[in-house]
Amino acid sequence: MQAIMDASIPGNVPSICVAALYRFMHFEDCQNLRGPIEHLCRENGVRGTLLLADEGINGTIAGSPGGVERVLDHIRALPGCADLDVKFSSAPTMPFHRTKVRVKREIVTMGRPDIDPRTSAGTYVEPGDWNALIADPATIVIDTRNDYEVAIGSFDRAINPQTADFREFPDWFRRERERILGTGMSPKIAMFCTGGIRCEKATAFLKQEGVEDVVHLRGGILRYLETMPEETSLFRGECFVFDQRVSVGQGLAVGTHALCFACRRPVSHADRQSPLYEEGASCAVCHAERSESQRASYRERHRQEMRAAQHGQAHVGAVQTMRRIDAG
Repeated sequence: MQAIMDASIPGNVPSICVAALYRFMHFEDCQNLRGPIEHLCRENGVRGTLLLADEGINGTIAGSPGGVERVLDHIRALPGCADLDVKFSSAPTMPFHRTKVRVKREIVTMGRPDIDPRTSAGTYVEPGDWNALIADPATIVIDTRNDYEVAIGSFDRAINPQTADFREFPDWFRRERERILGTGMSPKIAMFCTGGIRCEKATAFLKQEGVEDVVHLRGGILRYLETMPEETSLFRGECFVFDQRVSVGQGLAVGTHALCFACRRPVSHADRQSPLYEEGASCAVCHAERSESQRASYRERHRQEMRAAQHGQAHVGAVQTMRRIDAG
């Protein structure tokens, strides 16, 4: 809420309010919920992507503080959504091209419809208590995000599952379980993600697998970076976000990473110095993965996007920075 208040104070630099939200809650008829939410977003100039499923709602929206708050008020009024989890931040310009409200099978895709975080998730740990927990060598810390996210920032000692997609997490854990947990009494496992939704679902999965002492960071990295003083922060690097800001740092300030529009991986300033990096066409990682004809297509798309931007228009084929909106 502070971001909404700050953005509306006279004399402040105008900014866009960004709200990342989710709530695990059983919805009876997502199709009937979708239309009014999308209409309200468009009516208030709010852009972004929201996912609806039988298990709840997830997504990120952006717009004027008042417009965002009107959409959030509507969502909070839905059955079971009064305690909607929302992380506020800001952006200097609109970080989304369009408005999408979609009905999906899952709001965060693990491919395990039998998992129900409403009844079996682990225990929340507040950001203020997180440092002491992960500093304990007896605690096993797991980053439930994907490899391209972990690559630009994470907590010290966190295990990287090296997944390309959250669907891979269950197989990774089952494969590595004995190595991670050992064969004796199960230790405490602490998990985290961008905004809290993936680690919440991951804790429910681990509990179903018989792991009892499992906790997760409330509000994810975003709330931690928002509330933890820089001098005591244990997060190293930047946090990848699923919009055109690409990454954020301490205090949720816009980070230093750009996006490779060919492979949609974040690229640092150093990465952009590579002779294989070409804005809009390739980076050092994906150059060998793409053909010259593909890069030519990316160049043309990028040229059209730049031309549209010069005329103050959103190019209809503009690439979203997010790989998957059902991540958080």
